[in-house]
Amino acid sequence: MLTLLAFVVALGLLIAIHEYGHYKIAVLCGIKVLKFSIGFGKPIYTWRLKGKPTEFSIGMLPLGGYVKMLDEREAPVEPAERHLAFNTQPLKYRAAVVAAGPIANLLLAILLYSALNWSGLQEPKAVLASPVAGSVAEKAGLRGMELVKEAGFEGETMEQVRSFEDLRWRLMQGALNGRNLRLTVSSNAGDSNPSTRDAVLVFQDFNATEVDAQFFRNIGIVGPWTTPVIGTVVANGPAAKAGLQAGDIVLRVGQTQIVDGQQLRQVIRASGSKAPASQTWQVDRGSKILDLPLMPRIVNEGKISVAKIDASVGAPPEFVTVRYGVFEGLWQGVVRTWESSVLTLKMMGKMLIGEASLKNLSGPLTIADYAGKSASIGLTAYLLFLAAISVSLGVLNLLPLPVLDGGHLMYYLWEAVTGKTVSEAWMEGLQRGGVAILLCMMSVALFNDVTRLFG
Repeated sequence: MLTLLAFVVALGLLIAIHEYGHYKIAVLCGIKVLKFSIGFGKPIYTWRLKGKPTEFSIGMLPLGGYVKMLDEREAPVEPAERHLAFNTQPLKYRAAVVAAGPIANLLLAILLYSALNWSGLQEPKAVLASPVAGSVAEKAGLRGMELVKEAGFEGETMEQVRSFEDLRWRLMQGALNGRNLRLTVSSNAGDSNPSTRDAVLVFQDFNATEVDAQFFRNIGIVGPWTTPVIGTVVANGPAAKAGLQAGDIVLRVGQTQIVDGQQLRQVIRASGSKAPASQTWQVDRGSKILDLPLMPRIVNEGKISVAKIDASVGAPPEFVTVRYGVFEGLWQGVVRTWESSVLTLKMMGKMLIGEASLKNLSGPLTIADYAGKSASIGLTAYLLFLAAISVSLGVLNLLPLPVLDGGHLMYYLWEAVTGKTVSEAWMEGLQRGGVAILLCMMSVALFNDVTRLFG
């Protein structure tokens, strides 16, 4: 129920903002707006504002919306109202009305990011977990427990890293754009006098076709550092039978020294690929160091075998409050929206030329799933989700596909260059082609949704 509600609210808000952008600029340009609708199909609620010609409505199917304007191409227009019709407006007014929808979505993203920057975000501290073996991070000499203080792409100024999420965003940009990232890290976040050094993550030859869990495993920085402590222990499970207790800090599993919770989880899982064997776990229990024999149980997950100990592993990471002032917070909102837009366009371009997997396309099922998950975490996570989707919606609508706002802007560009409007025959053909492309994209996205959620 929460997933459905979060999805409907998100979709309704983003569509309303988009269509309001079209509506507001149309009114400012002196165009008569006949109808403003959120959703399609039979209206479930309609109303009018006093003294306004526009009918507002909410349709039964909340999968889109539209703003219907007075237009001679759709219906006869009285001579006295011809100056209020959309098609009789100067080119700059028509272009402004069309562009206003996607721009409204981008402005919403800026506002959401800025508001979160002003209010303050609780984010994990930028302390690194032990890197994945053979990854870019390990090759850069990172070992775990380092605090990342600054980061910067080669040739650019180093900037403060405020949180792990800040670092994660830079890692994703570097990996997708093939740009090496320099980090300034302290040798050990737990030391009172840590030494500082630089490490360079080399992304020049990093080939990524899909942004998923494996993407970050290849980078080697999957999550922030956490204490390798045992949490809840399930009765009669392998951990309970071995004598492990909640609060035990794991120092070693067999011959492997344990640095953090993430590494411990990986060591446990990986032991399932071998023949079942007893392990010696060394733990710190208060003032005692204990060696406990543990036999994990092996389960199959798809085509691989993994080990389980039936206990929660790893404490929550240390959090910091990231808060910006009024102007800095606004600027960071603009930067984040711009960088997200550019990254989205680059990914779409890579998918077009085959350098990125079409699995990166997500449809309504995945969006609904993320909406529910973010809403269950809290308001901050949900607002971050809304900002990200608003950016995607704005960028998508600016693509030069005839059925989208970007396609209409493409027509107006032709008109500006040649002084002639696109002929009806050409427009009809382009519209059909645009619909076909959009349907293909939607089919791929829906297939990815089903595979991702039910595969």
